[in-house]
Amino acid sequence: MTWLKRLKPDNYVLAIIGMVVLASILPIRGQAAHAFDLLTKGVIALLFFLHGARLSREAVVRGLVNWRLHLVVLASTFILFPILGLALQRLPTTILPTTLTAGVLFLCCLPSTVQSSIAFTAVARGDVAAAVCAASASNLFGIFITPVVAGLTLQAHGAGFSLPAVEAVVVQLLIPFVAGQLMRPLIGEFLTRHAKMTTLVDRGSILFVVYGAFSEAVTHGIWSQVSALQIVILAIVCMVLLAVVLAVTAYGARAMGFSKPEEIAIVFCGSKKSLASGVPMAGILFPPASVGLIVLPLMLFHQIQLMACAVIAQRYAARPEEPAPLEEPALVHP
Repeated sequence: MTWLKRLKPDNYVLAIIGMVVLASILPIRGQAAHAFDLLTKGVIALLFFLHGARLSREAVVRGLVNWRLHLVVLASTFILFPILGLALQRLPTTILPTTLTAGVLFLCCLPSTVQSSIAFTAVARGDVAAAVCAASASNLFGIFITPVVAGLTLQAHGAGFSLPAVEAVVVQLLIPFVAGQLMRPLIGEFLTRHAKMTTLVDRGSILFVVYGAFSEAVTHGIWSQVSALQIVILAIVCMVLLAVVLAVTAYGARAMGFSKPEEIAIVFCGSKKSLASGVPMAGILFPPASVGLIVLPLMLFHQIQLMACAVIAQRYAARPEEPAPLEEPALVHP
């Protein structure tokens, strides 16, 4: 019976799959989609406000100065991923058409996600402060690095950066987080006593992102542009790519002596790719006629990474509590 219980799907994974199915049957469209997008941004801002209010100043400073962790995340995002993407270009076109292969390489050049990386780190009881800093830095640097790397690897033209994207990161993420830090003396203890509320916002924000992202893919008719077999093969390629990066980041973090909470932040921040950043950038770097197929690998990878990381986060969260360090006994002088 024990192994049967292990095969039982996680309830959170089932919820994510439910969002995918719902978006496929009833995608949100038009003005409703715009309103839902605003609601999702509000939930994400609330998530960062709550994390800012819960984190102590000492934890934030520790996250900011952990330069080794940030370098590992940036190396995974902008060095390891592009190398793997170039290796996948050697696949024959009978397996993946050239346009889809270019989409996989473009995916590998993108920055990490922010909200889901931090949410999964929080669910897994990882170093949230380090995850906030690492994911935000990856996203901000990616605005400049991604067009350059994509231009070099794909010989694309018109690379640039988007000022609205910078403003979105600042307004939706950094300002709420700082506001939460400022409000911590007033509401910090309340949030500590009601930790389930933050967990609900963590998981709810991911479900919102899944439904919104998949609805957009369905309304743009993405599934009519490729065959079912090509989608299956592409999904397998994305799974292999994600599995390799997850393994490298996890075992690499352990080999470099990072703590378990730091390892969790590295795994979730270093293995993600941002759909929110990728779609606008694709519109800048590629001709309009090819953007749909270029972003298809990203859309599939985005869904796969959320589902896979939901399982991994639950496994991390189920680990025993780490014992607190023992205090040195006081010396008693005769």
